[in-house]
Amino acid sequence: MSERAKIIAVVAALVVLVLYMQFGATSFVRLVITQALIFGILAMSLDILLGYTGLPSLGQAAYLGMGAYVAAILTTRFGFGLDWTFWLLIVLGFVIGAVTAAFFGLFAIRATGVYFLMITLALGQCVWGLAYRWNSLTGGDNGINMPGRPDFGLDLSNDMNFFYVVLGFFVATLAALYLLVKSPFGRSLVGIRESELRMRMLGYNTWLHKYVAFIIAGGFGGLAGVLWAFLNGLVSPEDVILATSVDALLMVVLGGPGTLIGGVIGAGLVVFVREYLSTVVEWWQYVLGGMYVLTILYLPGGLMGIPERIRQRRAQAAGAVRAEAVSTSH
Repeated sequence: MSERAKIIAVVAALVVLVLYMQFGATSFVRLVITQALIFGILAMSLDILLGYTGLPSLGQAAYLGMGAYVAAILTTRFGFGLDWTFWLLIVLGFVIGAVTAAFFGLFAIRATGVYFLMITLALGQCVWGLAYRWNSLTGGDNGINMPGRPDFGLDLSNDMNFFYVVLGFFVATLAALYLLVKSPFGRSLVGIRESELRMRMLGYNTWLHKYVAFIIAGGFGGLAGVLWAFLNGLVSPEDVILATSVDALLMVVLGGPGTLIGGVIGAGLVVFVREYLSTVVEWWQYVLGGMYVLTILYLPGGLMGIPERIRQRRAQAAGAVRAEAVSTSH
């Protein structure tokens, strides 16, 4: 598919989603889809690192948690976020995620491969430790209960209104990151992923490129955290545990690294299985685990890699037919 066809397909899918949410979805399905969009933002932010820069991170939950805790603390203690200041919280969530990533990146970007993975895991656990132990600020294991959603002429306590706001931020994130990865900076990230040594020889400051990508990923992770806080109504250390970072990583792998929209598809599948299928069967964890195993074994490019796999098999089949025809003619 051409880039134009892909954009048209995404726009069409969003239109169908809006129509379904408006006229066909139950309140529970609306909640699940809104949650999937928020985790889609988190997955896209991680895809900038994993899919485009080649940096597998296990610390993305830290930025989600930082954004969520900033929203919860400012809302419960200072009344922020219950009116037009909601937009200020969005900005602050993005900034605190980016600042946290800027600090963590000074340590993490020095490493590569599995060492980078372990450092991001350790840094993420530091945030979890603060959330769990700093009782006077974070509420410890009990967390912080949000007083409600804002009303600034648009009452976000209405699930559909909140869905439209989340959808707006989702579309803005997708558009911003799409422009980023198509820019010369984004192309350089792909070059670093393919061969960092070659990019260095060409004169690129690869450390700075990776550092900036790390900060951008943290910023959008913080944005997702603010939205998650108002959707969930409770911010606790459970939001920043290792499992959240693992889920984000698997969402990207399941959907397809280096595609942006693949992470969104992965987020939708994971959230659906976890939130919806868990109400139907008790063994939903096995379904989710089986999805991951089958994807890694048979779809290393994720679900978005299926068309390419089909194209390759068709090309191989056509090549085999041509070779057989040539051998027969001789």
